[in-house]
Amino acid sequence: MTGRIGRLTHWLRPPPDAAPPPGQVEAPSPTALGEPPGTEASEPPSLWEVLRPYIPNDHARQVSARYYVELLMSAPDPPRKVLDLGCGRGDSVDLFRRFNPDVDWVGVDIGDSREALQRKRADATFVTYDGRRIPFPDGTFDLVYSSQVLEHVREPSVHLAEIARVLREGGSLVGSTSQLEPYHSMSFWNFTPVGFLALASDAGLRVREFRPGIDGMTLPLRTFLGRPRGFDRWWNEESPLNSVIDEWGRKTGRRPALVNLRKLQLCGQFAFHAWREAGGD
Repeated sequence: MTGRIGRLTHWLRPPPDAAPPPGQVEAPSPTALGEPPGTEASEPPSLWEVLRPYIPNDHARQVSARYYVELLMSAPDPPRKVLDLGCGRGDSVDLFRRFNPDVDWVGVDIGDSREALQRKRADATFVTYDGRRIPFPDGTFDLVYSSQVLEHVREPSVHLAEIARVLREGGSLVGSTSQLEPYHSMSFWNFTPVGFLALASDAGLRVREFRPGIDGMTLPLRTFLGRPRGFDRWWNEESPLNSVIDEWGRKTGRRPALVNLRKLQLCGQFAFHAWREAGGD
């Protein structure tokens, strides 16, 4: 299996002459990113133009939804009341308790979720809901955690509006969703960061940033090959295409934001951090 991936990543590496002249570290052209040139007023904006405010420049590592949990729970004023929406087996409670054993964590899921039916634990609060209205009053939670849930929701606009309703003003939504991922476990949708941005805005949420997850080559290949265990490593380390993009970034002198942009364009999953504005509905 490693040999197959090695051959694929070797084939995907940019040729030696792909590097720009020394010192050229500005944003790649729209054409290089698979976008139209965009020089005419009638042309749509490039992906860089749309996502630039939401792409961080501190690092370009592959992350999952857990990244934001660790970031927020280790902050000086961490969330105290947490909702895991689409909690499945409820395993995220262990992650939150690692930072605060007394965190007020609640797991919510639909009754016939395959993952929820696998739940064995009874050491936390679990609530079943109808998949539409979250059974809590407005402004209840400091943080809503939603890891790989949105693609399984039949009405994502309703889902995000409900998240905004139960968040307190200034409360955060962190999680991840699919972009280039094959069908799995009754998934309805794949989202682009641009699509998520529009849905979140309509729901009264402001996106703070996006970060890339596992790449969009590895996930289809994993499905095609029958989900071999050897692929599990790439949930926790840079997946093959992401490693190629990192190499491209080093060789061409791209700053982290531009490496993040390329990874976001081609990722199988992406992570997000949004919040409910003060005075929002």
